[in-house]
Amino acid sequence: DVAGRVEAVGKDVTQFKPGNEVFGDLSECGFGAFAEYVCAPEKVLGLKPTNMTFEEAATVPASALAALQGLRDVGQIQSGQKVLINGASGGVGSFAVQIAKAYGSEVTAVCSTKKMDMLRSLGADYVIDYTQTDITKNGRHYDLILDAAAYRSVFDYLPILPPEGTYA
Repeated sequence: DVAGRVEAVGKDVTQFKPGNEVFGDLSECGFGAFAEYVCAPEKVLGLKPTNMTFEEAATVPASALAALQGLRDVGQIQSGQKVLINGASGGVGSFAVQIAKAYGSEVTAVCSTKKMDMLRSLGADYVIDYTQTDITKNGRHYDLILDAAAYRSVFDYLPILPPEGTYA
């Protein structure tokens, strides 16, 4: 992942000009973002939102893509599903909350006490403090569980996942 300011563009570049603030994912073109200068095709970059720092923007591609792949590609998320996101306050989890809400799902977010308000602000319908409640014993069932924290065995989730449910 990379974020920075465009210094120069090639003759065929139409999307950017010098001075534009951009971010993107270089994994399709050889990586190399741990550098002062990066040369990249315009198709792997986008304009950085003005309300984000370069550091914030550089975290978006990998985290957001992992959340999207877990929910959409592996989880086959559908509108109306009950979705549990464990590790919801981290990079992947915070994107997952927003993506699941955009799909029209009911979202339960699991986090520590100090992150609960942040997850409510991202749209979580329910927020569970893992320091107070064992999510595998709360009596609720979920159609899809995205475990971004992955500190428990998948088998621990079986009591809250129906047979047709999905764990990602």
